[in-house]
Amino acid sequence: MSTSRLARLARLALLTALALIIFVVEMQIPAVIPVPGVKLGLANIITVYALYRYKGGEVFMIVLIRVLLGAVFGGNIMVLPFSMTGALVCLGGMLILRRFIDEKHIWIASIFGAVLHNIGQITAAIAVMKTTAVIAYLPILIFTGCAAGAFTGLTAQFVINKMSRNKAEDKPSD
Repeated sequence: MSTSRLARLARLALLTALALIIFVVEMQIPAVIPVPGVKLGLANIITVYALYRYKGGEVFMIVLIRVLLGAVFGGNIMVLPFSMTGALVCLGGMLILRRFIDEKHIWIASIFGAVLHNIGQITAAIAVMKTTAVIAYLPILIFTGCAAGAFTGLTAQFVINKMSRNKAEDKPSD
């Protein structure tokens, strides 16, 4: 493996670890809004950053590993179907949006990603619980998801703007 590929792999591993750490720390913070399932999703700052700096497959691996290990370290493996479905629907949508939304408007892709994440989670809930009654919860999730998506997207955009001066920074090629 070449030095540049090894360095890229190391950066991806660091981003994955950072996303997981942020996820675990956020779990320890009391909920701002006492509604089940509502949280800022701060680990998605790393996902959105990676989305605009790495290839789709690389971002997929970051998300996959973070969600799997997050369920393990979070001590609640039962949430895995909801988290994974939400994360994959979100990532798929944001990978498409990345082609149309430039780095100056990352927050827009992040808002769409948050809404898609919520739709994915509700879809998983319908499948697991065998009821469509959970759809009633979707407006709350979409409203809070828009706010959280804007926050994480603006934060990721800030990070990218600050790091854009670094010539060694990776850019997606797919």
